[in-house]
Amino acid sequence: QVHLVESGGGLVQTGGSVRLSCAASARIFSTNAVGWFRQAPGKEREFVASISRDGESKNYVVDMKGRFVISRDNAKSTVYLQMNDLNPEDTAVYYCAAGPYNGFDSGTYEYWGQGTQVTVSS
Repeated sequence: QVHLVESGGGLVQTGGSVRLSCAASARIFSTNAVGWFRQAPGKEREFVASISRDGESKNYVVDMKGRFVISRDNAKSTVYLQMNDLNPEDTAVYYCAAGPYNGFDSGTYEYWGQGTQVTVSS
């Protein structure tokens, strides 16, 4: 059963920007924090950013803060990840997830999407 659906991925040039979207049911969005994670080939899945249920608290990995911005629109049951100044190291499958805690630990997130591929060309 798919609870979250990511979109917006694709091919982008180095230095470019993309905005990822994560759509879910109103029930899930109204009761959970949402996080973004990514996984490159041969690498462990890593935390990117997260946002609280009310949208007031946001967490970012240190080296991504300032480049990436997470936001949510509860009326549309959608969370966004704006990614700017991209480089090839950002190439990965990006996943969104929902859970009761606004944190870094992937194990605390209950619902997951299938992911969307972001490829940054040199």
